[in-house]
Amino acid sequence: MSIAASSLPTQPVDLDVLFRQYHAELSAFAYRRVKNRETAADVVQDAFVRYLDCGLPAIAQHTHPRFFLWRIVGNITIDIARRDRRRGAFTPIDDVAEQIVDPLPTPYERLETRQQFLQLKKALNDLPAAQSTALVLNRLEGLSHADIASRLGVSSSMVSKYIMSALKHCLRRMTLSGF
Repeated sequence: MSIAASSLPTQPVDLDVLFRQYHAELSAFAYRRVKNRETAADVVQDAFVRYLDCGLPAIAQHTHPRFFLWRIVGNITIDIARRDRRRGAFTPIDDVAEQIVDPLPTPYERLETRQQFLQLKKALNDLPAAQSTALVLNRLEGLSHADIASRLGVSSSMVSKYIMSALKHCLRRMTLSGF
């Protein structure tokens, strides 16, 4: 009797035992190839289905079902890679939305921004000069309260009061204008 003939399984293949024995390592192998847990699980399940589809006489010929299953998983992952190359990579729309959206504002947005600017300009013009200057120097030019205080010849706490008063006035005017 030859060695090959003596190594053939004498008992029927128990798929449950094979699944429990090799599922974890096949899943890890598939995951390394496809980089997606759900797809890897599908690949392993598909491998066992294909293994069964071979039929019992063909299965009995495989003395090492582990290696046969590894080969099936490898072939399925190659098929998936080929399919993905043909189809192109799937990317959720949220991931590429910034790339496909026109960065320029719409005419409506430009009009609304222009109206907000004009309302803010009117609100700043209504303020006393010291308050509007303190607000502009702080918010637009980024100066500190101490720097503004030295420019205006007042204390830092007075600059804080100017800025707070100016902000309240501008907010009130913008709210009344519907912005």
